[in-house]
Amino acid sequence: MASKSNVYAGVAGYVGRADQTGAVGVFARAAGTGRWEHVLTDHEAYTVSVHPTDPDVVFAGTADGVYRSTDRGKTFQRTNFPGKGVQIWSFLVDAADRTSIYAGASPVGLYRSEDTGETWRKLPDPGMPNRAAMPFACRVMRMTQHPRKPHTMFAALEVNGAMRTDDSGESWTDCSADLIRLAQQPHLKSKIVSDTYNEGMLDGHAIAISPADPDKVILAVRMGLFESGDEGRTWRDMEVGRFSPITYGRDIRVSPRDGNTLYAALSVAASSKDGAIYRSQDKGATWKRFDKVQVHGTIMSVALHANDPDRVYFGARYDGEIYGTEDGGATWESLPLPAGVKDIYSIAVG
Repeated sequence: MASKSNVYAGVAGYVGRADQTGAVGVFARAAGTGRWEHVLTDHEAYTVSVHPTDPDVVFAGTADGVYRSTDRGKTFQRTNFPGKGVQIWSFLVDAADRTSIYAGASPVGLYRSEDTGETWRKLPDPGMPNRAAMPFACRVMRMTQHPRKPHTMFAALEVNGAMRTDDSGESWTDCSADLIRLAQQPHLKSKIVSDTYNEGMLDGHAIAISPADPDKVILAVRMGLFESGDEGRTWRDMEVGRFSPITYGRDIRVSPRDGNTLYAALSVAASSKDGAIYRSQDKGATWKRFDKVQVHGTIMSVALHANDPDRVYFGARYDGEIYGTEDGGATWESLPLPAGVKDIYSIAVG
């Protein structure tokens, strides 16, 4: 079936295979065409995001700041972004003011636009301590906003846990102390490339809040899914392993039409040959496998359409694997990127 939606993929470097060549940037697949176009070619893209109320506007977070499309992904131009060579890993559109956009950077930093992404201002340094010596700078991997308190936002950090702001990003509070406490449990210890066994619990990939349960924050880390009901002061293991044989948490999304419904991307590890999408319809209390395909790489990103809950897409890290459903998971379509791309990092739909 031909897709009814535009689909976008952000592509960046190979994990552990930097010497291998391949295409990077943003690929776009226009509705009904069945054909991918390489629409941003100059830089690695770590995240791509469709504006929730204006699908003509698409943001790309690249190795050189923010790029934006205003023609539904046909073309991208670099915005008026301060500085060169700043990696952007995440976006958040303010639900209270859709012209206000936040961008999360590496090294850890936040930028805000008040004109739908045309110009940007760097916000004050969050001042987070560096708790794990990694071979890359810490990244703001994902942000989420409290549904009833728009000045309160949370961010997932790779690799440094989580943080919270109550003043729209002007200052931040560290939310990682209890993650480190949990990391003392033997089954939650993980050290791969750093100097600490806290590494796995600090390996934050995604964070989300559902309007159906606005005071619960869900954080996806290497060791699984964890929730906080007290603004990140304490965290509890959601024990997603009761429902899935794989628990490496890479993405967590809330349905924009039904706050009870969540989607999680679970895999074996950052570099693996398996993964699955799990769905909860009771705000994370229970989970069931949602997809019906076999991927050959870690699932990196889940994309939900802003207006149609039946449209769900996801991308696996290797081999340009992208799959989508437009009938609520009943059937799935393979939408592989052209041969010779590097790793998929992000998927968006709109």
